[in-house]
Amino acid sequence: MTVEKLNRQRVLHLLDAIARSDLQAALACCTDDVDFLTHAPIDVLPHMGPCHGKKELGEFWRTVQERYAEIRSEAPQIVAEGDAVAAYLRVFFRKRSNDRIIQVDMAVFYTFRNGEVAQIREIIDSYDLVQQVLEREIGPLIVGERVDGG
Repeated sequence: MTVEKLNRQRVLHLLDAIARSDLQAALACCTDDVDFLTHAPIDVLPHMGPCHGKKELGEFWRTVQERYAEIRSEAPQIVAEGDAVAAYLRVFFRKRSNDRIIQVDMAVFYTFRNGEVAQIREIIDSYDLVQQVLEREIGPLIVGERVDGG
């Protein structure tokens, strides 16, 4: 099997472990010094700040699991070249508070070192994500319009 096919399978294994809420298996896919960054508004979603190392990444994933009862993903496109894998993902989260489903499309870039994930970079449509998490239209807030009807 080529390194590209192997790394593609490793990404799918990582996504499956996250979906099964098996954090030990997910973290076992990563280097001890794994570096994680999501391009998201951390003032609204502070748990999505940068993570360095397995401990911080595990805390991030635990926070996500506390907020969402179910996580599943679809990977319509995965492209691998050597130790770099790019994935277009559609991820679904079911909120624990009200069972509402949040759907997020994202591009995720994985870098491998010695067969383990050493770096994860996620790019998300944060405007759409924030609206879904807050369960309201945020456009009027951005342009300074009142949203209370007055």
